[in-house]
Amino acid sequence: MVIAKKIVYAKQFEGEPTPSNFRLETEELLALDSGEILCEAEYLSVDPYMRLFMSRFPVNSGMIGGQVAKVIESNNPKYPVGSHVFGYFGWRTHTVVKPSEGPFENSMSPDEVTRLDNFEGLPYSLGLGYLGMPGSTAYFGFLEICKPKAGEVVVVTGAAGAVGSLVGQIARIKGCRVIGFAGSDEKCTWLKEELGFHYAFNYKTCDISKSLEEAAPTGVDCYFDNVGGEISSTVISKMNKFGRISVCGSISSYNDTKVHLAPVMQPYFVFNELKMEGIVFYRWRGCFEEAFKVVRDWIKEGKVKYRETITEGFENMPQAFLDLFNGKNFGKAVVQA
Repeated sequence: MVIAKKIVYAKQFEGEPTPSNFRLETEELLALDSGEILCEAEYLSVDPYMRLFMSRFPVNSGMIGGQVAKVIESNNPKYPVGSHVFGYFGWRTHTVVKPSEGPFENSMSPDEVTRLDNFEGLPYSLGLGYLGMPGSTAYFGFLEICKPKAGEVVVVTGAAGAVGSLVGQIARIKGCRVIGFAGSDEKCTWLKEELGFHYAFNYKTCDISKSLEEAAPTGVDCYFDNVGGEISSTVISKMNKFGRISVCGSISSYNDTKVHLAPVMQPYFVFNELKMEGIVFYRWRGCFEEAFKVVRDWIKEGKVKYRETITEGFENMPQAFLDLFNGKNFGKAVVQA
């Protein structure tokens, strides 16, 4: 008999999440049926999107999210004991699942299980970061929507996060001039000295408009938007003709309790003929292997560097989640069970 720990959505979010929004429970798991596997979580993901998505679920639902798990019991020859998998099992320590070939009703189906092979010595935790969903989001969301050209100017907000930090490095690899905005001087130093951003500014202390005039006097060609809000309006106002905007997230507004009025941006779109497009990473579902292989090889070649903020202990998942909204993470935030 296996007892799983799980964290449930105990109370609706109102403004910024607090510990009272979560509750730790246990669950007794049944013996395996034919085709099923028992997975034990090793690394679990906390992501800003969870704040937004959980509003669609009733109170007392299990918290959603992806995890890297080890198969510890198996009735399925495709997933032998000892193999590692990725699955959207949520915030729980053990999961019984019957892997399915699909089709899947949504992008987070708990029976969609992916074998984690060909990591070539890299840590499995990267399956939640650069070699997982954030990596595919950065790779396709930037290259397919922004379509950068060598010599162009690229701005990335949320640049020290799981997606933004990779987008900036891809832009550098593609020969672009890269400008990042992050939430501390320490993060800006990391972006410039280790990741190769040409400029990095602390959005909390700088004048956004003046910073862009300094770093991009001829204007901005591509903007990868992770945060939304006023900073995005300012960046868009500095864009060149035929600029491209890839919208990945809007973390600046996730905890808002009221709707804010936005600046009128349509004239910039009309006169500069801008293109803005949102990202749902599952659009490129059939191409994930491409992003995995390319980013993996960049890491192994030293062209891309990663950093993870790892919190120890499953019971600390809520705090790791709360820390996201206080800007405490460098790169991908991960909980090691």
